[in-house]
Amino acid sequence: MFTIEQIKSNKKEYLPLLLLADPCEEMIDLYLDKGEMYVLNDENKILCEAVVIEISNTECELKNIATTEEHQMKGYAKRIIDHISNIYKKNYKEMFVGTTSAAVPFYNKLGFQYSHTVKNFFVDNYPKSIFEGNAQCADMLYLKKDL
Repeated sequence: MFTIEQIKSNKKEYLPLLLLADPCEEMIDLYLDKGEMYVLNDENKILCEAVVIEISNTECELKNIATTEEHQMKGYAKRIIDHISNIYKKNYKEMFVGTTSAAVPFYNKLGFQYSHTVKNFFVDNYPKSIFEGNAQCADMLYLKKDL
């Protein structure tokens, strides 16, 4: 039986999974406390986590979403994004997500469309280079969807 619950305290306990999506703990620390965290469980086993922050009175941002490696490609991330989208549409008009080019097709399937690019974000803000396959990630691509 799948459940999705909001985590209100001890969010750092969930750091190992969040590091799959954002490999820099210092960057996660910038948004974790001010964000709202959700976890998708199956019989008390965490399969997927997400963190959302408020950007403005009308906009929020999905800052992190991660699924355990053995449970990827099974629809859990879609399930948690659909859940949080339903929650946030009550108070916000748009949801943004910053990502790398490899994840764009996944987000496009969920209704996110290109918004803008932050040049050299990963190069300028991360202490270690981030790679997708053999290609170094440089730019952060922002996508948005109407809620």
